[in-house]
Amino acid sequence: MGEISVRDASAEDAHWVEELLLENWGSPEAVSRGVVHRPAELPGLVAERDGARRGLLTYRREGDACEIVTLDALDRRAGIGTALIDALVARLHALGVKRLWLITTNDNLEALRFYQRRGFVLAALHPGAIEASRRLKPVIPLVGHDGIPIRDELELERLL
Repeated sequence: MGEISVRDASAEDAHWVEELLLENWGSPEAVSRGVVHRPAELPGLVAERDGARRGLLTYRREGDACEIVTLDALDRRAGIGTALIDALVARLHALGVKRLWLITTNDNLEALRFYQRRGFVLAALHPGAIEASRRLKPVIPLVGHDGIPIRDELELERLL
């Protein structure tokens, strides 16, 4: 396999981003902490390998903090997610951003493992938050990975 390169998402990626979100998230929208996001309209980074798009990270910056809204690596355990996070962290350092954070759900053990191995720590537990999120995004399933009921939002952060 070739080397991974990361670039800014562009208007030419918009259709691919929408398709990726529908396939992996069930909707062109994402919800975190009661806010509905349209990741295709947010700044993003695209990871490519051998000229093909293999990953996407979307984010939103607010002051000296930045939220990762979505992260998708089409090839698992191939360094794509790490490359996307590293590229974002480098950009955020240059902008003086102090905190990088994200929301995942209580069932997403793979995400918890992934982010903690990359320096993120559990910053907050929001019990029952998914009930409110389902009102905003009804396609959120009741049961997630490994048959675990999806109930809570977990907030992870990495101080920069």
